[in-house]
Amino acid sequence: MKHIKLISFLLFIFSGALNAQKIGVVDTDYILSKMPQYKEAQDRLNEQIASWQTEIQNLQSDFDKKKLLLENERVLLVGEQLKQRQKEVDDLDKKIKSMINNRFGTLGEINNARSNLTKPFQDQIWNAIRTVSEKNSLGIVLDKSNNISVIFLEKRYDYTDKVLDLLLKNSGNKNTSTPNRRGISEEDAKQEKLRLMQDKTDSNSNTQSRRKK
Repeated sequence: MKHIKLISFLLFIFSGALNAQKIGVVDTDYILSKMPQYKEAQDRLNEQIASWQTEIQNLQSDFDKKKLLLENERVLLVGEQLKQRQKEVDDLDKKIKSMINNRFGTLGEINNARSNLTKPFQDQIWNAIRTVSEKNSLGIVLDKSNNISVIFLEKRYDYTDKVLDLLLKNSGNKNTSTPNRRGISEEDAKQEKLRLMQDKTDSNSNTQSRRKK
C-alpha cells in the first residue's frame, strides 16, 4: 500500500511538472514551402531528376531497338558475331538497371540529393524555433508535420507564423507565395523506379511476343 501511494504521488508530481511546461506547435512542411530559397533549390533538384528520367528513357528506347533488331537478325548471325551482338544488348540492359537503382533506389542519388537540399533549411528552421521558444518561454515544441496528429489546436499555441516571420526577416525576403511546384517525395521516387522497371518488363514482353509471331 505504501508503494502504491508513493507511485501515485510521483505520478502526480510528474503530471504537474508536465502541465507547467508551455507547449507550442509548428508546421515545418508549411514553413519550408514558404521559403523562396528552398523553392529555388527544389526546382533545381526537379530539373536534375527530369534529366535523369529522360536519359534512362532514351537508353531504354535504344535497348528496345537493339534487342528487336537482334531477334530479327539472329538466324543470320553466327559465332563471335552473334556473341558480340548479344553482349551489347545484355550490357545495355545491365546499364539501365544499374542506373535506375543508383539514382532512384533506396540509397540512390535522389535521396542523397534531397537530404543535402533539406538539411541547411532544417538547421535554419531549428535555430528559428529555438529563438521563438526562448522568447515565448516554451518548454515543449511539437512539429505537426512529423507524423503527429493534431486533432485540435488553438491559434495561440501555433507558432508556425512566428518562426516563418523570423526566418524571412533574417533572410531579408518577405515573399511568402506558395511554390507552384513540389519536390518529388520518397514515395514518388519509389513509384518512378517501379514505373521504369515495369516499362522495361513490358517492353521485354512485347519483344518476346513479336518473336513468337
